[in-house]
Amino acid sequence: MKKIVLKKIVLAMMVLAVGAGSARAASEADYLAAFAAAESANKEARRLRNQWTVTQAALTAAKKAADTGNFDQALKSAQEAEALAKASIVQATSEKQRWKDVEIR
Repeated sequence: MKKIVLKKIVLAMMVLAVGAGSARAASEADYLAAFAAAESANKEARRLRNQWTVTQAALTAAKKAADTGNFDQALKSAQEAEALAKASIVQATSEKQRWKDVEIR
């Protein structure tokens, strides 16, 4: 009985150790990759003529955080900027068709 309990405790500790490893601090490389993805999506939004000002604000915040060495916040802001840019792309592409559905009858 004690062996089973001990095995469960060891297994639980291993699961916690693996989970703790995935919650690591962001590195400069993580930030740079996220920033590049956000800039790429923002360029696509610009091409579609539907850039959002909040996207640029998030990119600026990411750069500012990275300049101070706060890569956790920089990564978070860059990921937010990418999500905003992608949302603006979705909006632009959906509205490209939707206006026809409303106006043309």
